[in-house]
Amino acid sequence: MTKLEPGKLSPEFLEKFLKKYRGARDNRLVVGPKYGEDAAIIDDGNKYLVVKTDPITFATDATGWYAVNVNANDIATRGAKPKWYQCTILLPEKKTTKKIVEKIFQQTSEACKQLGVAITGGHTEVTYGLDRPIVVGSMLGEVEKSKLVTTCGAKVGDHIILTKGIVIEGTSIIAREKECELKTKGYSKKFIESCKQFLYDPGISVVKDALSANQAAKVNCMHDPTEGGIANGLYEIARASGNGLLIYENKIPIFDESRVLCKEYSLNPLGAITSGSLLLTANPSETKKILQSYKNNGIPASIIGQVENKKYGMKIISSDGKMKNLAHSEKDEITKLFKL
Repeated sequence: MTKLEPGKLSPEFLEKFLKKYRGARDNRLVVGPKYGEDAAIIDDGNKYLVVKTDPITFATDATGWYAVNVNANDIATRGAKPKWYQCTILLPEKKTTKKIVEKIFQQTSEACKQLGVAITGGHTEVTYGLDRPIVVGSMLGEVEKSKLVTTCGAKVGDHIILTKGIVIEGTSIIAREKECELKTKGYSKKFIESCKQFLYDPGISVVKDALSANQAAKVNCMHDPTEGGIANGLYEIARASGNGLLIYENKIPIFDESRVLCKEYSLNPLGAITSGSLLLTANPSETKKILQSYKNNGIPASIIGQVENKKYGMKIISSDGKMKNLAHSEKDEITKLFKL
């Protein structure tokens, strides 16, 4: 029997089970399990309740902070305000101290305070067979029905906008997981610390990015690209919406630090985990309002392409001007770090 590789399941494999195993029917479920959709939507009367769960598996440092923010991001991409959070914390045997437990609790609380999110509960235990802490978070939020945004809402002709730059989370993970090795390779303490701080600046949160855009204009689609990087995030938008895409590689912003670390470890920046970057699509008539809102809020943003029809496929014009298919993978480039 073929064993699965680490990382996200393939869309074909995942969709097979999402369609087959759906539990009981509930007419209040507006958006349920679907490939590419960041969160579920439940009709709660005057508003929609938005629900999300996501784990932190790559990072061993700042796991509490990561877990809160990646879950809040997926709530915000629905146009919703994150409101309530709980998590399951699984800790490795023989490696866990009371200090480590308190650190994760403290990180969780600080991240929730910054977002105005209440902690509702959870579960914590020391678990057999783990070599690192695993935090599985669950976030809930609310959105006015008229402001709901989905991944499948992308429309042909839409501009594709990217905030900040790519590999924000990946840069922090590389610097934190490979700090000692980077020092031996001659990287300065200042450079490494700067990369580690990508977790906070520019930061892995896209809550402000998502909510400011949704308040300023009519947004058709928002998506939080994480594992598999921006390439996989774009693929998820295309598959969820049933459309094609054209991307301009030289329009995709990447921080110098990110470029350097990806080159050091032979990682493709387009396929490296990139929480902190928001993808959204909107009619060109709305784009100016969105970009102005971002400018007013100090959020860098770029138009990196447009939505095409399905027959067009997923294309990218590379930096040398050649057009080719945009390759993607559910397996994140960052997984190579743990095999080195």
